[in-house]
Amino acid sequence: MLHMILADAELETVPPEIASDRSIAWQARRRGRRPTEVLLDSNYHHLAMRGLREADRRGRPDIVHVCTLLALDSPLNREGLLRLYIHTRHNRLITIDRGTRMPRAYNRFVGLIEQLFLVGAAPPDEPLLCLEEASLADIVHRIGPTKVITFSEGGQRKSYAEIFRGISIDDEVCTIIGGFPHGDFISNIVELSDELVCVDPERLEASTVVNRVICACEDALGIQKIRLSR
Repeated sequence: MLHMILADAELETVPPEIASDRSIAWQARRRGRRPTEVLLDSNYHHLAMRGLREADRRGRPDIVHVCTLLALDSPLNREGLLRLYIHTRHNRLITIDRGTRMPRAYNRFVGLIEQLFLVGAAPPDEPLLCLEEASLADIVHRIGPTKVITFSEGGQRKSYAEIFRGISIDDEVCTIIGGFPHGDFISNIVELSDELVCVDPERLEASTVVNRVICACEDALGIQKIRLSR
């Protein structure tokens, strides 16, 4: 089983300190929400965000959207061997049912996440996504993995094949991938990780790492051979 945590993801609603901005207030009225119920998005709110701490990396729900689509659509997930967790900068945890069909249209995804932050579950009647308070350490301890591997530019250089060599379906492997555009983890990954690995000399997009990690795990477990033999 592969447990994948998209950690310190820049997914949050508009913080109170910029909620009075005219552009945000107008957008909220148009959508029938309060300003603090709107998802922070640097594509639309970059001017209002200039006064925010760490503004250059915040408001990136698109990263979560793309990574989630890639993970949920993978053969590994279809075999029931992937668990995806979204951990945000404010220590909120989003758990996603593996059978969830995440909206491919970005605006529908935004609406779904706004509902999730508002009521704690989406859809409210039959939740496929659930929201709760949890630090990255809480999540790792809850999983109780046999090994925790964090992907970091400062880690030991290894190929994907080396990282997953020798794993079996019965192993509970936890991988931590940054859900932010640049910079470093906010959470203390050193204390939580058994291994920090670097898979490329250049900085890669989170979605690229998510895709390559899942593919490498599938190769190590022989998932394609299993599926083609049916």
